[in-house]
Amino acid sequence: MFGLLGITKLTNGKTRLFTAENVYGEKGAGGMADVVAQPQDAVARIGQVWDGPNPCARDLGKKWKVRPCITLPPESVTTILDTEGPGKITHIWITVDQKKFRDLIIRFYWDGEAEPSVESPIGDFFCCGFSKALKINAIPINVNPTGGMNCYFPMPFRKHAKITVENRLPEKSGGFFYAISVDAGADAAGPDDAYFHAKFRRTNPLVYMDDYLIVDGIKGRGHYVGTQMCWQQNSSGWWGEGEFKAFIDGDGEFPSYCGTGTEDYFGGAWCFNDNFSAPWLGYQDLMTLRQRQRPGQGPGAGRGGDVRPTNSLGNRHSMYRFHIMDPIRFQSDFKAYMQAIGWRSEGRYLPLCDDIASVAYWYQSEPHVEFEPLGTRDDLEVI
Repeated sequence: MFGLLGITKLTNGKTRLFTAENVYGEKGAGGMADVVAQPQDAVARIGQVWDGPNPCARDLGKKWKVRPCITLPPESVTTILDTEGPGKITHIWITVDQKKFRDLIIRFYWDGEAEPSVESPIGDFFCCGFSKALKINAIPINVNPTGGMNCYFPMPFRKHAKITVENRLPEKSGGFFYAISVDAGADAAGPDDAYFHAKFRRTNPLVYMDDYLIVDGIKGRGHYVGTQMCWQQNSSGWWGEGEFKAFIDGDGEFPSYCGTGTEDYFGGAWCFNDNFSAPWLGYQDLMTLRQRQRPGQGPGAGRGGDVRPTNSLGNRHSMYRFHIMDPIRFQSDFKAYMQAIGWRSEGRYLPLCDDIASVAYWYQSEPHVEFEPLGTRDDLEVI
C-alpha cells in the first residue's frame, strides 16, 4: 500500500537489526553469542542479564541460536535499544507471555531526552488490551498467532534512540523476544520529520458525567495518528453512543473535530454486531461467540436489524483506529476525549462509569510536555 511508494528509491541508508544476539545492531555481529558462562562484552555494556550457557545450543555452539531471547529481572528496567543517530526505526517485533502484557512497560526516548516520548504497557501499545493476545490485521500495528506483535510506525531520530522495558512483576520475566530494525544514516531523518509519541491512560471507573480523556497536554506542532481503546462495561446494555472529540489549537468549550458515536469513530456502525480487523480500523468483542447475539433493546436497537451483540455487565471490548490516511493536524496544541454514553429507561442517555483504557499515537516536534504519571501496577491491573 502506501508503504510501497518509496520502495524503488535508492538511498545511502544502512540497515541494522537489534536483537538479543546483537544488542547494538553492529555490522557483521549477528548470531555471535557463544555457549559460555560469561556474557558477551556488548551484553554487559548494555546492562542486560546473561542467563549463562544456553543448553539448547550445547551441541552446536556459536551461530546456532545461542541467545534468542532475554530475561527481565524482577522490578527492573532493561534496555533493548541504545543507538546513535541519525536513524529511523522501521519495524519492531516483540513476543512475550500475554499474562505479562500489563506488567511490562515499554518506553522510547529520542535524542537523549530525560522523559519518554512513548510510555505504555507493552500489550496495549500493540493493541492487545486486557492482557490478551488478539489478532490485529492493521498496517501500523500487526499481531499474529500466537502473540507475535509488530509495529510499523516509522520512528525517525536525529542524535540517539533508546528503548527500555520495565518489568513490574515481583519475579523475573523470561522468554522476552525482540527484533528492532533500524535504517541508519543521514537520509533516515529529514528536516521535516516529526518524532513518534504514544501514551497510555486508564480510568477505572470513569466518574459519572465525565468524558474519558484519551490524551491531554500535547504542545507543539504535529498530527494525531491513532487511538487504541479497551473498554470494560460496569453496566449492561449498549455502551457506545458517545462521541470522539478532538480539541485543536486553542479550542474552547467545543471541539473542532467531533464524531457521531463510538462505533462510528472506530469505523463500524449500528452497535458493531460483529468483530473485524482492517488496515486502519478494528473492533473485537472479547466475550465468547456462543453468547454473541440476542434481541435488540433500547432506542435504535433495530437499526440495521433486530439483533445486536450481547453487551452485558463485565463484557470487554477492544478497538483501534489509525489516522494514517486522515491525520488530525495541529499547530500548537491538542487533546482528545471519548464520551461514554449508554441507554437508560424511557429512551434516555446514560452517562457511564466504565473501566476504560487507551493508547494515543501521534507525531510532533520536540520538546514535548512531560507525561502525567503512568500509575502503579495496581492502577493498571486487569481484574
